[in-house]
Formats: sequence, structure tokens, C-alpha cells
Amino acid sequence: MIDFNFLATTFLKLSAAIPTTLGLFFASLALGLCLSLIVVALRVSRYPWLSYPARGYIALFRGTPLLVQMFLIYYGLGQFPAVRESVAWVVLRSPYACAVLSLALCTAGYTAEIIRGGLLSVPQGQVEAGLASGFSRWQLLRRIIGPITLRQALPAYSTEAVLLVKSTALASLVTVWDVTGVAQQIIQRTYRTLEVFACAALIYLVLNFLVVRVVSWLEHRLAIPARPLNSPAPTPPAHPLSTDA
Repeated sequence: MIDFNFLATTFLKLSAAIPTTLGLFFASLALGLCLSLIVVALRVSRYPWLSYPARGYIALFRGTPLLVQMFLIYYGLGQFPAVRESVAWVVLRSPYACAVLSLALCTAGYTAEIIRGGLLSVPQGQVEAGLASGFSRWQLLRRIIGPITLRQALPAYSTEAVLLVKSTALASLVTVWDVTGVAQQIIQRTYRTLEVFACAALIYLVLNFLVVRVVSWLEHRLAIPARPLNSPAPTPPAHPLSTDA
């Protein structure tokens, strides 16, 4: 028989940890996006001494499990006295900061490839047209390359954002009490795994639904309205000096 009182109590306790999960998500998403822009700039460089380190970074963080990366950052780096005596220890001694850092480093590798795919989809003809029109490099990036890359990358980036929300659950393994961490604490006291994880799954489902809806809204805002195939081409306005009746 379903214990609705227990489910309601559990859901309220897990909901109290949602700000921690959202904090992990937004912090790692923002930091990962900034890192990915640097990585993709190096990745598309014509100089091998810039592009090959970026390729190695992408291969490393896409080819190894996030759990291993998180353990190495949280448990591994603290074993070195040079790290503990450096300024970086102010960040690395915090489980929350280590979780954000590991999530950001991992998502940056995937996001860099997503952005690179968007860059490759920019038609070369539009770039040449912009150069022929006298656009500077900044104008070309802001008016042509950037918008097209963003429209092409958003669908894949929405998937990466959803995966990042679910990946925040691993932060509980380094003693960050997010939704999953609180769920594990409740299970240790009650031994009611099914009900607790069902509530946690519902919370993650709602969070991912909201992420997908926000990205869908952005896609709709950035979409270029298509003219129907059978509609006539717009007639240009008459020149004010024209003598035609």
C-alpha cells in the first residue's frame, strides 16, 4: 500500500535540496560554456601548437568517466603538498567547488565540439558575402557566424544541458548534499529505496522538462521564419524618381 504521507514528507525534504542542485547546474553550465569558447577557439586554430592541446583536452574529458574525473579532482589533487600550499587550495578544499569544477571541465569538452559543429555549418558563401560588404571580423562574428552557429548548436546543446542536470547527482559522492545526496541520507535512515528514489526521479524529470522548454523557447525566438514556397516574391518599392505610372 502506498504511504502518501511518507511520499509527501520525502518530497518536501528533497525539494529543500533543489537550490543546491540548481546551483551546481548553473555554475558548472556558465563556467563550462566560458571554457568551451576558449577550447573551441584553440580547436579551430590553423596553428597545430594551439589546436592539438585543445584536441587533447576534448579527447581526455570526453573519453573518461565524469565520476573518475570528480574523484581525481577532489581526492587526488589534495594529496600533493604543492597543491595544498597553493592559492588553488582555497577552491579545491571545498567539495562544492570541486564538484562545480569537475562538471564544468567535463561539459566544456562536449560543448566545444557542439559549437565547432555549429561553426562548420556556417555557409562559406555568407562569410564571403560579409567580407565583400566590408564587415570587420567582429561584425562578421556578431551578425553572421554567431547567429548561425547558435541556431545550429542549440538542439545539441539542450541535450548536453539535460545530461548536465543528471550529472549533478554525482556530486553527492563527494559529500555535496544535493537532491541525490539527501535521498541517500533518507534511505540510510528508512531503508525505503523505491519511494525515495521515485521522488528524486520526479524532481529531476521536472527540472529537465523546464530546461528543455527554455531551450525550445530560445530556438523559436532565433528561428528564421520561412516564406511559403507558393507565395509570390515581395515586390520592391517603386523608386521615388520613377516615371512609371
